[in-house]
Amino acid sequence: MVVTSSDEVSASHKPDYDRASELKAFDDTKAGVKGLVDAGVTEIPRIFYHPPENLDNTSATAATGDTQFSIPVIDIQGIDKDVIKRREIVERVREASEIWGFFQVVNHGIHVSVLEEMKEGVRRFHEEDSEVKKEFYTRDQMRPVMYNSNFDLYSGPATNWRDSFRCIMAPNSPKPEDLPASCRDILAEYSKQVMNLGILFLELLSEALGLNPNHLNDIDCYEGLAVLCHYYPACPQPELTLGTSKHADNDFLTILLQDHIGGLQVLFQDKWIDIPPEPGALVVNIGDLLQLITNDRFKSVEHRVLANRVGPRVSVASFFCTALQPSSKLYGPIKELLSEDNPPKYRETTVRDYVAYFSKKGLDGTSALLHFRL
Repeated sequence: MVVTSSDEVSASHKPDYDRASELKAFDDTKAGVKGLVDAGVTEIPRIFYHPPENLDNTSATAATGDTQFSIPVIDIQGIDKDVIKRREIVERVREASEIWGFFQVVNHGIHVSVLEEMKEGVRRFHEEDSEVKKEFYTRDQMRPVMYNSNFDLYSGPATNWRDSFRCIMAPNSPKPEDLPASCRDILAEYSKQVMNLGILFLELLSEALGLNPNHLNDIDCYEGLAVLCHYYPACPQPELTLGTSKHADNDFLTILLQDHIGGLQVLFQDKWIDIPPEPGALVVNIGDLLQLITNDRFKSVEHRVLANRVGPRVSVASFFCTALQPSSKLYGPIKELLSEDNPPKYRETTVRDYVAYFSKKGLDGTSALLHFRL
């Protein structure tokens, strides 16, 4: 049956099937969404159906977002050689971070050959024999290398059409032999280069706040790096599901590499705006923890990824955050940014407590920041 109306989609959400059993059966295959596609499914299983209200502007006839707006594209070439140019770039970063929470960056210093090989490495991993991938399949978020489909499979309200593997590359990088052979070398090289870029952007963001350029790095916002490698297979019924549900990121900063297919959208003024792929560009966005410590000065903005009949789509999201690693360090609004007119809006939290709350909540369409507001 091909669902063609919202009434029929709504009917599919009635609790007339054992969702928990179907989720477990899907999980037990350890083959993810790629396994379904390889098996030749022409209709998506019910666990992937999303409520109609979450699927606005996702039909085949309206698969693009509002074209009235576009996120800023910032060229950072020559940033270390020209003081005036750096000041202009800092101002553009400030404006983008306060208004959009997202921007694309070009001439960032990571060679296009490294970007292409990183995307190829992700494809190689996800497309290799399922028996090889099963060695990495786990839901234990403390494992340095984790492969699965939907980190919130059992807690999220709907399942997304996406498989992922995640490698924690800092502060303690895995032993080379613990990384997948299909992308071992490029993961190490890309992570090293993206870490350097993250440190640079944390400097620019510090300057944009009127702080010492080292402020955000001195409080260890760069300390942790988790590299999430997503794989979105072609979907036979993209109008019924999403690649990634609406969410904001549970880190300080995210640097995203996406391929040519597109589908990433950001929510701006209650409209979904496409972030079209720019050759050689990286997408940078503010995470929840940076919004928290800047006391809402910088915005962690909700975004999503559409499912698509074309695929696979590949993306690599580098999260600057120590995630669930033990830490007693407390983060709250930066004292230098506070005043009588701008009192703290959030209570202090450890990164671990924030990420644990986010993970337990899952991608349910609400902001984890609300839980930490004063």
